[in-house]
Amino acid sequence: MADIAALTQMIEPEVKALGFDLVRVKLFGSGDERTLQIMAERPDTRQLVIEDCATISRRLSDLLDETDPIEEAYRLEVSSPGIDRPLTRLHDFADWAGHEARITTHDAVEGRKTFKGLLVGLTGEDVELHDAKVGEVVIAFANINSAKLVLTDALISATMPLSSQGADEIETEG
Repeated sequence: MADIAALTQMIEPEVKALGFDLVRVKLFGSGDERTLQIMAERPDTRQLVIEDCATISRRLSDLLDETDPIEEAYRLEVSSPGIDRPLTRLHDFADWAGHEARITTHDAVEGRKTFKGLLVGLTGEDVELHDAKVGEVVIAFANINSAKLVLTDALISATMPLSSQGADEIETEG
């Protein structure tokens, strides 16, 4: 199995050189269904368009073909993190404060490993969350196994595309 940290160190400078921020590198699946998933975003908009995905994919395909860091066959997938994005970087928890998130931890915090509630922000490297069941919870960033935003109306409003031009145009056959 490939080393995700090593893959991330190889991929991140290439993504940055193209003007994007790397959100996540994940390798999953097995056999013919193995996928290397790269999530990235534009720093100014936190979004990607299909052309951005194609640009990143071409750059990374060349790099991965040259270095061949993954022994098994795999499919390369480049995408935006989406609306209910994973929270993978420390600053994500501050950037998305005020929105609902679901967090699982490696080790129990206050007797639990799963939390859902409103992100309050950060104190140093601790994530503060107002969990609906237990109230205020402080979770060390290093203890977070996975975290992602929960799809809500407020999140949808906060992540509206910069331009929706053409989104409501209907083509009719004539």
